[in-house]
Amino acid sequence: MVAGAAACSGGVGPDAGNEVKLAVSPGGGGGRLSPESPIAVEVRQGTIEDVTVSAKGGVVEGDLNADRTRWRSRWSLKPGTAYTVAATALGKDGRTRTVRSAFTTAKADKTNGVTIEAPFNRETVGVGIPIIVHFTRPVQDRAAVERALEVTADKTVEGAWSWFGAQEAVFRTRQYWPAHTKVSFKAHLSGVRTGQGVYGGKDYGVDFKVGDSHVSTAGEDSHKMVVKINGRKARTVPTSMGRGGVRKYTTTNGVHLAMGKEDPTVMTSEWDGCGPGCAGYYSLTVYKSVRISDSGEYVHSAPWSVGSQGSENVSHGCINISPSNAKWFYNLAQRGDPITVTGSSRQLEPENGWGYWQVKWQNWVKGSALKRSVTTAPHVDAATLSAQRGAQAPGGRAEGN
Repeated sequence: MVAGAAACSGGVGPDAGNEVKLAVSPGGGGGRLSPESPIAVEVRQGTIEDVTVSAKGGVVEGDLNADRTRWRSRWSLKPGTAYTVAATALGKDGRTRTVRSAFTTAKADKTNGVTIEAPFNRETVGVGIPIIVHFTRPVQDRAAVERALEVTADKTVEGAWSWFGAQEAVFRTRQYWPAHTKVSFKAHLSGVRTGQGVYGGKDYGVDFKVGDSHVSTAGEDSHKMVVKINGRKARTVPTSMGRGGVRKYTTTNGVHLAMGKEDPTVMTSEWDGCGPGCAGYYSLTVYKSVRISDSGEYVHSAPWSVGSQGSENVSHGCINISPSNAKWFYNLAQRGDPITVTGSSRQLEPENGWGYWQVKWQNWVKGSALKRSVTTAPHVDAATLSAQRGAQAPGGRAEGN
């Protein structure tokens, strides 16, 4: 397991002629070392030639500075794991020196689990897709967790994390993803302290692909939905939206995302507390449904309202379209496809389903624990590395000369 590239600062003691001075930290010891402790290698009067870290459970990534005098592990270490480090340096005198260290990290009695709501691994998604991470326990140190979340892609896009409460972190791009982008998300959470005595128990990750761009705009007042594929109009669909009168029957205004597909699904007023016998109660079996919020809104087949589609709003809040249009739209839809509703008096809330695009970019970035955006260039973001190093302090050393 060999080093990569970037930097930290520090020294290893006074020079002694051209003899190479090499130090590794931690310098070895028992099993109480915090998983947050970085592995660091520093050299004077020479250059680092090789750093090998052996541990059960995979590669330990690290970064080497430009003049090859300092190396540091990139992410937190795994709890309850034995590590061995071998570092070799070449001195100005032409001689090599090797220093070894062995240590074990402390076990984590309490761990914080993770569920990734979106995207799924190997899923093809829409251009508006967020990355949604749920934690099983509240996260107290959100900055530490955010430093461990890495998004890379084969196209460079600006994005940022934003927190919704203490248990949900969401990554959203500043503008929609470019179509046909390959993206990798890795949560290097093993050993990250999320709270007092609580650590990430393991790492997580998904690889996904952004498919064709499907962007739809539905006008509450125009009674039509225009669907564009890769920027070109593909179809204009007559619609009937929420009939209004009361808030719950008003289609929400703003940028929705396709959250999933259901065929069939039973739509009932019971979700809003109106059961059988209640005035206004309904229960309908609906086909070819694309969910766009958590408040019961779908784009779906509605043969009963075809006569009103294109001219009048008669639904309970959904976007009604004809069976043939619904079949076409259902087959087209990908999770993360944007569907923007205009002309309605009721605004979509950011936490109503995946309404994250309702948040202005500057406010989205303010929701980041680190108060910054990152890029998805296919390497670790430089600001992340800098922040990581600023947050870590090396422990004891093993030295050789």
